[in-house]
Order: sequence, then C-alpha cells, then structure tokens
Amino acid sequence: MSWIVLVISGVLEAVWATALGRSEGLTRLAPSMTFGVALVLSMGGLAWAMRELPVGTAYAVWVGIGAVGTVGWAMATGQEPASALRLLLVGLIVAGVVGLKLTQ
Repeated sequence: MSWIVLVISGVLEAVWATALGRSEGLTRLAPSMTFGVALVLSMGGLAWAMRELPVGTAYAVWVGIGAVGTVGWAMATGQEPASALRLLLVGLIVAGVVGLKLTQ
C-alpha cells in the first residue's frame, strides 16, 4: 500500500509543480488553489509512505515521478521542446525509479 500512496503522491508532485508554474507567482486563483491542495496531499502521502519505506528510496522515487510527470506534461503540451536526448534522459530517470522499486 505504501508504494501505491507514494506513486500517487509523486503524480501529485507533478500537478503542484505544473500549477505553480501556471499561477504566475501565486497571483492566479485557480492554479494557486490547485498548487496548495496538491502540495498538501503530495507531502502528506510522501510522509505516510515513509512510515514503511526508507527515506532515501521514498524521496528519490517521489521526486523522480514528479520530475518525469512535470517534464512529460510540458513536452506533451508543447511548453518545452521534446528531443531524442531529452527523452533518453527522462527514460534514465524512469529506469532509476524502477530500479529503486526492484531493490526494495
């Protein structure tokens, strides 16, 4: 169950990071509210997962999922360029996250 909560929390990290970028310095209400709610839920889920998972592993997986989700969304929506090199580097992050899960 901790892994499921951790993955959901990582996805919520991508949500709050994207919302923060769209909030224009927390001046737009809807993205700012999305940021706040997703941040609290993401951190809460991370804290809950860390009750059973090692801190280093949980944090690395959480950050990795959030980073891949954020950059993936930005590339899919055209906000950031997608190139073969960038996709390879994102793939390496995914491989690291999967590797951490497999060693746990």
